[in-house]
Amino acid sequence: MIKKPLRIVSSLVGSIFLVIVCILAFVVLSSRIAGGEPTILGYQVKVVLSGSMEPTFQTGSIISIKLRNNHSTYQKGDVITFRKDKELITHRIIDIQKESGKVLYKTKGDHNNAPDLWEVSTEDIVGQYTGFTMPYIGYALDFTKSKEAGALLLIVPGIIMVISAMRSIISAKKELEIKEA
Repeated sequence: MIKKPLRIVSSLVGSIFLVIVCILAFVVLSSRIAGGEPTILGYQVKVVLSGSMEPTFQTGSIISIKLRNNHSTYQKGDVITFRKDKELITHRIIDIQKESGKVLYKTKGDHNNAPDLWEVSTEDIVGQYTGFTMPYIGYALDFTKSKEAGALLLIVPGIIMVISAMRSIISAKKELEIKEA
Protein backbone atom coordinates (compact mmCIF):
# COMPACT_ATOMS: atom_id res chain seq x y z
CA MET A 1 0.00 0.00 0.00
CA ILE A 2 2.78 2.42 0.90
CA LYS A 3 5.08 0.97 -1.77
CA LYS A 4 3.13 2.40 -4.71
CA PRO A 5 3.16 6.07 -3.57
CA LEU A 6 6.81 5.67 -2.57
CA ARG A 7 7.61 4.25 -6.00
CA ILE A 8 5.78 7.16 -7.69
CA VAL A 9 7.64 9.76 -5.59
CA SER A 10 10.96 7.99 -6.22
CA SER A 11 10.28 7.89 -9.95
CA LEU A 12 9.27 11.56 -9.99
CA VAL A 13 12.37 12.67 -8.06
CA GLY A 14 14.59 10.59 -10.35
CA SER A 15 12.97 12.06 -13.44
CA ILE A 16 13.35 15.62 -12.16
CA PHE A 17 17.00 14.96 -11.31
CA LEU A 18 17.61 13.52 -14.77
CA VAL A 19 15.98 16.53 -16.45
CA ILE A 20 18.08 18.96 -14.37
CA VAL A 21 21.32 17.09 -15.16
CA CYS A 22 20.45 17.01 -18.88
CA ILE A 23 19.65 20.74 -18.94
CA LEU A 24 22.88 21.51 -17.11
CA ALA A 25 24.82 19.32 -19.54
CA PHE A 26 23.18 21.06 -22.51
CA VAL A 27 23.96 24.56 -21.17
CA VAL A 28 27.58 23.71 -20.35
CA LEU A 29 28.27 21.88 -23.61
CA SER A 30 26.51 24.44 -25.82
CA SER A 31 28.41 27.30 -24.21
CA ARG A 32 31.69 25.42 -24.70
CA ILE A 33 30.89 24.76 -28.37
CA ALA A 34 29.87 28.40 -28.92
CA GLY A 35 33.04 29.53 -27.14
CA GLY A 36 31.28 31.93 -24.79
CA GLU A 37 29.01 32.34 -21.83
CA PRO A 38 25.42 31.08 -22.01
CA THR A 39 23.07 34.01 -22.63
CA ILE A 40 19.32 33.89 -22.14
CA LEU A 41 17.23 36.87 -23.35
CA GLY A 42 20.09 39.33 -22.82
CA TYR A 43 21.03 38.06 -19.35
CA GLN A 44 24.03 36.08 -18.17
CA VAL A 45 24.91 34.33 -14.95
CA LYS A 46 28.33 35.08 -13.46
CA VAL A 47 30.19 33.38 -10.62
CA VAL A 48 31.47 35.61 -7.79
CA LEU A 49 35.11 34.69 -7.20
CA SER A 50 36.11 37.22 -4.52
CA GLY A 51 34.68 38.86 -1.42
CA SER A 52 35.06 42.44 -2.64
CA MET A 53 31.27 42.95 -2.86
CA GLU A 54 30.26 41.37 0.45
CA PRO A 55 27.67 41.66 1.98
CA THR A 56 25.83 42.50 -1.29
CA PHE A 57 26.77 39.03 -2.53
CA GLN A 58 29.16 36.42 -1.16
CA THR A 59 32.09 34.57 -2.68
CA GLY A 60 30.79 31.46 -4.43
CA SER A 61 27.43 33.00 -5.29
CA ILE A 62 26.03 33.34 -8.77
CA ILE A 63 24.63 36.67 -9.91
CA SER A 64 22.56 37.66 -12.91
CA ILE A 65 23.61 40.57 -15.08
CA LYS A 66 21.77 42.33 -17.89
CA LEU A 67 24.16 42.62 -20.80
CA ARG A 68 25.11 46.10 -22.01
CA ASN A 69 23.61 47.31 -25.26
CA ASN A 70 23.80 50.61 -27.20
CA HIS A 71 21.00 52.11 -25.08
CA SER A 72 22.37 51.13 -21.66
CA THR A 73 22.99 53.93 -19.18
CA TYR A 74 24.51 53.66 -15.74
CA GLN A 75 24.20 55.80 -12.64
CA LYS A 76 26.05 56.31 -9.41
CA GLY A 77 25.22 53.37 -7.12
CA ASP A 78 24.70 50.83 -9.94
CA VAL A 79 26.64 47.57 -9.67
CA ILE A 80 28.35 46.76 -12.98
CA THR A 81 30.45 43.92 -14.36
CA PHE A 82 33.37 45.08 -16.50
CA ARG A 83 36.57 43.83 -18.13
CA LYS A 84 39.91 44.86 -16.67
CA ASP A 85 43.03 43.21 -18.11
CA LYS A 86 41.12 40.14 -19.44
CA GLU A 87 39.47 39.71 -16.03
CA LEU A 88 35.82 40.27 -15.12
CA ILE A 89 35.16 42.47 -12.08
CA THR A 90 31.82 43.38 -10.51
CA HIS A 91 31.90 46.60 -8.44
CA ARG A 92 29.66 49.55 -7.62
CA ILE A 93 29.84 52.88 -9.47
CA ILE A 94 30.80 55.61 -6.98
CA ASP A 95 31.42 58.47 -9.41
CA ILE A 96 30.88 59.36 -13.07
CA GLN A 97 33.28 61.61 -14.98
CA LYS A 98 33.32 62.96 -18.53
CA GLU A 99 36.65 63.42 -20.29
CA SER A 100 36.90 64.50 -23.94
CA GLY A 101 33.27 63.51 -24.54
CA LYS A 102 33.87 60.04 -23.10
CA VAL A 103 32.09 58.77 -19.97
CA LEU A 104 34.31 57.15 -17.33
CA TYR A 105 33.07 55.38 -14.22
CA LYS A 106 34.91 55.26 -10.90
CA THR A 107 34.16 51.99 -9.10
CA LYS A 108 34.66 50.38 -5.70
CA GLY A 109 33.92 47.00 -4.16
CA ASP A 110 31.47 47.35 -1.25
CA HIS A 111 33.86 45.45 1.04
CA ASN A 112 36.98 47.32 -0.11
CA ASN A 113 38.34 50.26 1.90
CA ALA A 114 39.33 52.37 -1.11
CA PRO A 115 38.08 53.00 -4.64
CA ASP A 116 39.57 51.08 -7.55
CA LEU A 117 42.75 52.59 -9.01
CA TRP A 118 41.25 52.80 -12.50
CA GLU A 119 38.31 54.27 -14.36
CA VAL A 120 36.00 52.09 -16.43
CA SER A 121 34.93 53.15 -19.91
CA THR A 122 31.48 52.29 -21.26
CA GLU A 123 33.09 49.93 -23.81
CA ASP A 124 34.59 47.84 -20.98
CA ILE A 125 31.23 47.30 -19.26
CA VAL A 126 29.78 43.83 -19.83
CA GLY A 127 26.52 44.40 -17.97
CA GLN A 128 24.66 45.53 -14.87
CA TYR A 129 23.78 43.46 -11.79
CA THR A 130 20.03 42.75 -11.74
CA GLY A 131 19.69 42.11 -8.01
CA PHE A 132 19.36 38.33 -8.45
CA THR A 133 21.88 36.23 -6.50
CA MET A 134 22.06 32.64 -5.27
CA PRO A 135 24.70 31.84 -2.65
CA TYR A 136 27.13 28.90 -3.01
CA ILE A 137 25.78 27.76 -6.42
CA GLY A 138 28.79 29.42 -8.04
CA TYR A 139 31.17 26.82 -6.62
CA ALA A 140 29.30 24.08 -8.50
CA LEU A 141 28.96 26.22 -11.64
CA ASP A 142 32.68 27.03 -11.58
CA PHE A 143 33.41 23.29 -11.31
CA THR A 144 31.35 22.64 -14.46
CA LYS A 145 33.98 24.52 -16.46
CA SER A 146 36.58 21.81 -15.76
CA LYS A 147 37.26 18.87 -18.08
CA GLU A 148 36.27 16.42 -15.34
CA ALA A 149 32.85 18.05 -14.98
CA GLY A 150 32.31 17.98 -18.74
CA ALA A 151 32.97 14.25 -18.72
CA LEU A 152 30.70 13.74 -15.70
CA LEU A 153 27.90 15.67 -17.37
CA LEU A 154 28.04 13.22 -20.25
CA ILE A 155 28.61 10.02 -18.26
CA VAL A 156 26.19 10.52 -15.34
CA PRO A 157 23.03 11.01 -17.46
CA GLY A 158 24.02 7.94 -19.51
CA ILE A 159 24.46 5.82 -16.38
CA ILE A 160 21.15 7.06 -14.98
CA MET A 161 19.35 6.19 -18.21
CA VAL A 162 20.89 2.68 -18.26
CA ILE A 163 19.88 2.10 -14.61
CA SER A 164 16.37 3.39 -15.33
CA ALA A 165 16.05 1.08 -18.33
CA MET A 166 17.28 -1.89 -16.28
CA ARG A 167 14.77 -1.12 -13.51
CA SER A 168 11.97 -0.97 -16.08
CA ILE A 169 13.00 -4.30 -17.58
CA ILE A 170 13.22 -5.97 -14.14
CA SER A 171 9.86 -4.49 -13.12
CA ALA A 172 8.22 -5.68 -16.35
CA LYS A 173 9.74 -9.16 -15.88
CA LYS A 174 8.38 -9.37 -12.30
CA GLU A 175 4.90 -8.30 -13.45
CA LEU A 176 5.01 -10.92 -16.21
CA GLU A 177 6.04 -13.64 -13.70
CA ILE A 178 3.21 -12.62 -11.37
CA LYS A 179 0.65 -12.80 -14.20
CA GLU A 180 1.92 -16.23 -15.28
CA ALA A 181 1.72 -17.62 -11.74
